[in-house]
Amino acid sequence: QVQLVESGGGSVQAGGSLNLSCVISGYTYSSASVGWFRQAPGKEREGVAAIYRSDGQTYYDDSVKGRFTISQDRAKNAIYLQMNNLQPEDTAMYYCFAGGNWFLREYAHWGQGTQVTVSS
Repeated sequence: QVQLVESGGGSVQAGGSLNLSCVISGYTYSSASVGWFRQAPGKEREGVAAIYRSDGQTYYDDSVKGRFTISQDRAKNAIYLQMNNLQPEDTAMYYCFAGGNWFLREYAHWGQGTQVTVSS
């Protein structure tokens, strides 16, 4: 059974930083993408960042490039999202995902989410 457990969300002021963590268990597809998507109330789900487990190649949505950094610790089966210069429009529930197709914004498995709230 695949499980993804996110942590690290919270409330910050604009310009602040947060570091999200996700521990993935039960998922062993080594060439898959893992990453983060977010969803704000009343809005569509939005892919944020992805990293390919095999070679560490990373991808970002244009809205977060230069501010967010995704990384992985394969030994711990964990991924992280360092978020800097947060803005109110980054407010959303952030979900860790594993598998699917990043380029089609399709996700096979995801966690319960962690809330990020940015105030102006």
